[in-house]
Amino acid sequence: MSSTTIESSAAGPAKRKPVPRYPLQIRLTILSAGFRPFFLLGAIFAAVAVLLWLPVYHGELTLQTTFAPRDWHVHEMLYGYLPAVITGFLLTAIPNWTGRLPLQGAPLATLALVWLAGRLAVTFSADTGWLAALLIDACFLLLVALAALREILAGRNWRNLNIVALLTLLLVGNVAFHLEAHLGGAADYSIRIGIAVVIMLISLIGGRITPSFTRNWLVRANPGRLPQPFNKLDMVIVAFSGLTLGLWVAMPFSPISGSALLIAGVLHLVRLARWAGDRTVKEKLLLVLHVGYFFVPLGFLLTSAAAFGLIPASAGIHAWMVGGAGVMTLAVMTRASLGHTGQQLTASLPTQGIYLAALFAVAARIAAALLPAWSDPLLHLAAIGWAVAFLGFALSYGPTLLARGKPH
Repeated sequence: MSSTTIESSAAGPAKRKPVPRYPLQIRLTILSAGFRPFFLLGAIFAAVAVLLWLPVYHGELTLQTTFAPRDWHVHEMLYGYLPAVITGFLLTAIPNWTGRLPLQGAPLATLALVWLAGRLAVTFSADTGWLAALLIDACFLLLVALAALREILAGRNWRNLNIVALLTLLLVGNVAFHLEAHLGGAADYSIRIGIAVVIMLISLIGGRITPSFTRNWLVRANPGRLPQPFNKLDMVIVAFSGLTLGLWVAMPFSPISGSALLIAGVLHLVRLARWAGDRTVKEKLLLVLHVGYFFVPLGFLLTSAAAFGLIPASAGIHAWMVGGAGVMTLAVMTRASLGHTGQQLTASLPTQGIYLAALFAVAARIAAALLPAWSDPLLHLAAIGWAVAFLGFALSYGPTLLARGKPH
């Protein structure tokens, strides 16, 4: 499979233009493609932020932020780590959608520095001021959305304007987070907005690349039953999910939202069952996509149970965020890093270890929500598993992302 498959598959079945070659005059390899700095920085930040969160949670460490401790943790995962990985993916994908040259060199470095400035501004907002933190932090998603819009319009790639719309909604959620935290003391609606946008991105992009990659591998390596391609049923499920998530954002504990969440969870299970994931056991690079996507319907089902007061809301939220977002981003990061650096598309033992650590983290984090008597040790185990997974990615794939070479 070529290194461009991950992006062309995400664009869907529309006619694809030739992938532009990367200019050779870029001196620093890490600035030659968007996935290089943002996957590496995002992975390191994801691990460090969670390791910092534990002593903050226990009152052993105080950050110079205007956010409440919980809000800092949520914000930096939802509006810090995830936008970095989403940007790395999109900056690598959009040239394949549009046939235009990718963002590289000084513009890419500038974008990475703006993201880093946002992390510092939020963490030290007690010194910089909440408004300065908002403006600096919001600049990143604004620039990403504008860059994506420019490229999609220039390439006349109208079908992917929905990605720009979701980026814009994520930007709105981020701004709302700062405003809610400042005016009300804690964020609420803006957290659910961000989660809803992330789940929609996974449903759209993950829902295209997972069956596409599976089909390509099965045709070559394991002939037989193939996954169903993206069709009208998928469009109905994604549309219904969007409406359901909108209800959940507005009324998280309403029986109406709970019923819609239950239906959406079942529909996503049906969708996942159509992708022949059981036939990918031999190739963990594929299997992890199916496993990661499983946490989308699980999140819907657990959040439905929470809407009816049966379990804590954090169980479903962490199924979505640690499971759906965490595992799926690792799956995409490892696959894109291998494919776009000319490596063999197969999961090595260290890569499989990264996946197992992430799955351990999500299992421990959901259990911590469901078993309050054991929540403290389970939270520590979840944090350790998460940090091992993302630091493992940085150590294994960092050498290739920084320079031409193979991951360890």
